[in-house]
Amino acid sequence: MINVIGIGQNRENMTLGAIKAIEESDVIIGYKKYINQIEDLIQDKEIVKKGMGDEIARAEYAIQRSLKGQTVSLISSGDPGVFGMANVLYQIVSKYDGVEIKVYPGVSALNYASSHLGAPLHDFAAISLSNILTPLSEIEKKLRYALEANLIVAIYNPISKTRKEPFRRFKQAVLDIKGEDALVGIVDSTFEPPKATIVEIKDLTEDIVNMSCTLIVGNDITYVQDGKLVTPRGYVIRSKIHELSQDHYEKFLNGEIAHGPNRECEFYPCHFEGQYCDLCYCPFYPCGDSATGGSWIKGKNVWNCKECMWLHQKEAVECLREPLENILEEVDDLKSKKKTLLKLRKACLLHVNPNDL
Repeated sequence: MINVIGIGQNRENMTLGAIKAIEESDVIIGYKKYINQIEDLIQDKEIVKKGMGDEIARAEYAIQRSLKGQTVSLISSGDPGVFGMANVLYQIVSKYDGVEIKVYPGVSALNYASSHLGAPLHDFAAISLSNILTPLSEIEKKLRYALEANLIVAIYNPISKTRKEPFRRFKQAVLDIKGEDALVGIVDSTFEPPKATIVEIKDLTEDIVNMSCTLIVGNDITYVQDGKLVTPRGYVIRSKIHELSQDHYEKFLNGEIAHGPNRECEFYPCHFEGQYCDLCYCPFYPCGDSATGGSWIKGKNVWNCKECMWLHQKEAVECLREPLENILEEVDDLKSKKKTLLKLRKACLLHVNPNDL
């Protein structure tokens, strides 16, 4: 039996199942740095330490000891299935008969980094910038497709003393596809506790990144809130329909709201010259999503839309108005169909990025 053990980023990230599997093992095999993290769990075990880069040798040795009837724990950092030892072992084990394998997942670097940055993950891709085994052209292609698909992108192995070019191509890809204001979270595990930093891609330089960093690139609606990186999922927050909003959408449904700037309004322009006034009162209120500039007034349970200009931009209104006319049959639909409305909002946010306006 070979137990492939993910020890996470540190001892606190190990599962109870992984600890039990180690206790039941005869032999512990792993890179010396990982073995040192669990020394107190393996004091009565046979320990085989290998160097970095000896992954095939570690896997082969684990198989040989298993074939002799011993229970082996093969130690991997993070999660063994994410750039870890599980892939190496399964790639070569088919040469042999009678080898039983069980994988014990651990906390991967992207999950660990996410927990220190806030809540940046939604739909995401994990990409290693190491070109030791992977052609640089393949890495760059994966990066560009993931960024163009608006996925959150977690970056492993971003840079080393001898590998600079993959990082430079990564940065250029983000600049080309996301623009210079794209948000990047950096978690540096050389510090204890890890150091978490959020920068815009234009400010991401080689001197602030090392091999022990995990990077997380936000998507088009990721934002910074109270120093944390957040990617909203679009949860519904219920609220009463304000009487002024009620009046506005009764007129909207009756076809009485003109398209474009309403210069006859005594308050025009309440935001900026040339603003579109079709959606004077937000149909998504409260969205609870700071991607467009809104925020909660702390302690008041009030959503403040003052800094949200997106809803009054021509491009956003043109994306929203016709679908809204099709969704809303009565004013109460602002509440009863809010989940549908928020999906429309998100679709238009991705079509009309507020950061590009």
